[in-house]
Amino acid sequence: MKSRTIYLIGILLLISLCLKAGYAKEEKDDDENNKKKNKKGVTYDGTSLIINGKRELLYSGSVHYPRSTPDMWPSIIEKARVGRLNTIQTYVFWNVHEPEQGKWDFKGRFDLVKFIKLIHEKGLYVTIRLGPFIQAEWNHGGLPVWLREVPDVYFRTDNEPFKEHTERYVRKILGILKEEKLFASQGGPIILGQIENEYNAVRLAYKENGERYIKWAANLVESMNLGIPWVMCKQDNAPGNIINACNGRHCGDTFPGPKRPDMPSLWTENWTTQFRVFGDPTTNRRSEDIAFAVSRFFSKNGSHVNYYMYHGGTNFGRTSAHFVTTRYYDHAPLDEYGMEKDPKYGHLKHVHRALELCKKALLWGHPRFQKLGPDTEVRYYEQPGTNVCAAFLANNNTREPNTVKFKGQKFVLPSRSISILPDCKTVVYNTAQIVAQHSWRNFVKSEKSSKGLKFDMYSENVPSKLEGDTLIPGELYYLTKDKTDYAWYTTSIKIKEDDLPDKKGVKTILRVASLGHAAIVYVNGEYVGNKHGSHEMKSFVFKKPVKLKPGDNHISILGVLTGFPDSGSYMEKRFAGPRGASIIGLKSGERDLTENNHWGHLAGLEGEKKEVYTEQGSKKVKWVKNGERKPLTWYKTYFETPEGENTVAIRMNGMGKGLIWVNGIGIGRYWMSFLSPTGQPTQSEYHIPRTFMKKKEKNMLVIFEEEPGVKLEAIDFVLVNRDTICSFVEENYPASVKYWKRQGPNIVPRNKDMRLKSLIKCPPGKQIVSVEFASFGDPTGSCGNFTMGKCSASKSKEVVEKKCLGKSRCSIVVERETFEDKKCQDIVKTLAVQVKCEKKQGNEQKHKREDAEEEDDDEEEEEEEEKEREGNNQDLKDREKRKQDH
Repeated sequence: MKSRTIYLIGILLLISLCLKAGYAKEEKDDDENNKKKNKKGVTYDGTSLIINGKRELLYSGSVHYPRSTPDMWPSIIEKARVGRLNTIQTYVFWNVHEPEQGKWDFKGRFDLVKFIKLIHEKGLYVTIRLGPFIQAEWNHGGLPVWLREVPDVYFRTDNEPFKEHTERYVRKILGILKEEKLFASQGGPIILGQIENEYNAVRLAYKENGERYIKWAANLVESMNLGIPWVMCKQDNAPGNIINACNGRHCGDTFPGPKRPDMPSLWTENWTTQFRVFGDPTTNRRSEDIAFAVSRFFSKNGSHVNYYMYHGGTNFGRTSAHFVTTRYYDHAPLDEYGMEKDPKYGHLKHVHRALELCKKALLWGHPRFQKLGPDTEVRYYEQPGTNVCAAFLANNNTREPNTVKFKGQKFVLPSRSISILPDCKTVVYNTAQIVAQHSWRNFVKSEKSSKGLKFDMYSENVPSKLEGDTLIPGELYYLTKDKTDYAWYTTSIKIKEDDLPDKKGVKTILRVASLGHAAIVYVNGEYVGNKHGSHEMKSFVFKKPVKLKPGDNHISILGVLTGFPDSGSYMEKRFAGPRGASIIGLKSGERDLTENNHWGHLAGLEGEKKEVYTEQGSKKVKWVKNGERKPLTWYKTYFETPEGENTVAIRMNGMGKGLIWVNGIGIGRYWMSFLSPTGQPTQSEYHIPRTFMKKKEKNMLVIFEEEPGVKLEAIDFVLVNRDTICSFVEENYPASVKYWKRQGPNIVPRNKDMRLKSLIKCPPGKQIVSVEFASFGDPTGSCGNFTMGKCSASKSKEVVEKKCLGKSRCSIVVERETFEDKKCQDIVKTLAVQVKCEKKQGNEQKHKREDAEEEDDDEEEEEEEEKEREGNNQDLKDREKRKQDH
């Protein structure tokens, strides 16, 4: 018995020594981290970035400054902050800053410094993605087109001309940012940089030269000693101290992790939707899927997520890459116009709140994993010697809910969802259960701007014979040099009368093979037709009957681009435009027009060269009224600035394909005739920022239309709003995460009333004027398209109207008692509500007071949360100090 006692004591002493050794190691590691933290700037370890001595979980969103206007920036940044982001990520766009070699532009939409300073003013961090290549569905992937004509250049490889210009660009941009003291090491907001972009996709094409280039690029930025870490995304073998980061939809499952254990796990692109190209149907990524992916990533030691995009914006002018729509990432949390796209915006805001409640455990706890069932698991973090604990309960079954048991409690998990428990006991958020409000976007015709539009027109001359002596049609990218989308090709063919077909029904065919992107064809000055490729298949063959005559016949082809390429290897060697032409059906056989014929070329349109889209340039040509609506015609009219303050767009119904200008500013490319598989245009409305329009005078609208027979009468201007607000909440959802807060190691309610509520809030300055739908029961559908079920409580609408009408925000308790409901007792019931918001009428001072009170409420809540965050950070600092003292 005695020996057994001694044995047990020995075992306990051994365990104690092991634990002490473990804690001693942790203290040593923390002491080393403290030494790092005393240095101003940004360092890191295997847990997170450490910014000016403070660990952070980073919730970041991509916002691209050229894709919105400077007057939009403050609102977009503020909405990102309210959405619980603490970081804004942006690419730097080389080709907008140096459109011509040696000539730099940092004005207006391209004012990078102003954009970063606005972010700093809001208290957010910045990540810059320098390029030189960015892709981004941006013209030429952000590389200046003049680079293509640098002698002996090869992009993105160990090529001296490319590296020389890249280094000059990199030093220019980083020099400006350093001079403005914008890096964290200088007290600025920039905490992270990225050099190159998704290089792994092209690495094999460049072999050893690619490896040398990547090392050179890494050494270039690291040698500048700017006090921030650098990353490369989708680059597993990132050289030196460059951190490898993940891009994709589910990096929590697909990312193998950082290349070294002392590097944090970073997610540089979490795609919030799919960018669209002309010809695409509508696509969207569900809010639940994004939230699931984010929760998974943080549960597996992730410490930084960036939403690509958080605000997509607009590809103004001709800035989009080939076939990419003018509207960019419209289904991001902030839509093209900068409006909150709910529930995506709200649901992600809530996941950030939930993760913030887990911050102490995630940054300082020890990770644990436990399989709970065939499709269920828990990942949790515990801080030894404390009550700090956070858990992520996951159900990976995509069809069925599951019930799990964890730490003595039972939890029901919906299919494919993660529940977040910041104290390992309380569910504050589930990725599949949306309690955030929903919204529907409306396009309302502006009567003031749309009425009485009368167009003048001016048609391009079709050249029949241009100077030139090449036997092969010229390359279209080279001809246009990104100064225009258009270039003319002309050639002639002499036909003998006895070579023309004389049999009935036999016709001569003109065949034109093109490498893209579109072509408009004339024979002897007569329009024959047009043809185009697609994003997936740029090449196409134009083949149509043509009427030829004895003697000389002139063939004129207008080659059309929809942007330069934005991805892939050897971009400088890409080609577009007509490459071969022939006449089929002659008695003598097929006649090849690229073997013995001479070709002439002319880049650009007459109207472009005279800038007829400007007031001054429009006076250089003769406009006519009520003429024939031919192909290649310019249309000009004047319109009044739309009423009110809502966002403005032009709806291009009735039109074909072309370009739009307002007051000389390029709105973008439109393409109404390229229909998606659903039979609809990919994009119909085109954003016109109010800063592009005049306040008192009329505005000049100029449209260049490529196709014939358009219906100008169908064009109208629309006011854009998200005044249709909805809620769709099941009675078994957890109460909103906003009702919980951390108090020391505990998660406690903010309010006494913690019942689940349906929360509805109008846009600023607006109130609920009608309840368009209300049902507590089994409704189906989505915001803007709800349908009543069979079990709806009879008082549903009455209850909602009483709670909400005349208010700018309201809440309805989601309980059967609220609706005095006794129907269908055996089902889980849902409350679906749809309301209409309008500008407040009547006593303006009273409404201003109400809005101010609501803002005060929001600010008080934010201040309380900020105190909590500061308290949590202070707890961490105190813990570190105690360790040092010990």
